[in-house]
Amino acid sequence: MLGIRHGFDADHLATIDGLTRINARSRFSRYCGMLFSLGHGAVVIAISLLVATVASRWQVPQWLEVFGAGTSILFLVLLGILNVGAVLFSKPGHHVHPVGVRGRLFARHAASPAVVFLVGALFAISFDTISQAALFSLTASRLGGWENALFMGLLFMTGMLFTDGLNGLWISRIIRRSDETAHFASKTMTLVVGSLSLLVACFGMLKLFSPRVDLWSDGKSLAFGLALVVLVAASFAFTQRVSRRSS
Repeated sequence: MLGIRHGFDADHLATIDGLTRINARSRFSRYCGMLFSLGHGAVVIAISLLVATVASRWQVPQWLEVFGAGTSILFLVLLGILNVGAVLFSKPGHHVHPVGVRGRLFARHAASPAVVFLVGALFAISFDTISQAALFSLTASRLGGWENALFMGLLFMTGMLFTDGLNGLWISRIIRRSDETAHFASKTMTLVVGSLSLLVACFGMLKLFSPRVDLWSDGKSLAFGLALVVLVAASFAFTQRVSRRSS
């Protein structure tokens, strides 16, 4: 359940949506959520085993809080700029395929399963994720050794795979259907994905620099993630309705 809830984090969902959009023409785009979770889970399992075997008194360094937030913000800003730029620079009457923009940003290198896996791993190098992994690793190892810690890490990753994997499949299908419907739907969905990435990045910066915002948002990550899903679904329904009327 912790893994499922963790998979609903807004930065997870927004990043997976952005990666799926820029890789929409690749065969593995529907698996971006799964690859992201595998990378994320690999770090969680590694930390669990480390704490359970050789570092039971290890304290998570505070600098990971800034590093994790900065990594999330950086990728979200890049994905947001990439997708919004693809809409602005696409030809009138054409579907959005962010190919031209790829050469100027990092998307050319993001069209790889290994890179999506790496992005997921980088997102796991944060204070919250590593602290959580260390906590249940210590609990599990005291009850039965490193095997229990490994099992807990695998369960956590399975929960994330369920949430983020489904999100990747869902957004891939939405993007494909939008691209097949009309150029308006294609542009609108790409703009929504890019705008949400930038919005989540801005919120992450507010949390990082404002203790008041950070305190207010504490415990609301599931609600934010669900709101993100609802916004994407509502945007898709709107574009489909407009496209049917115009046809």
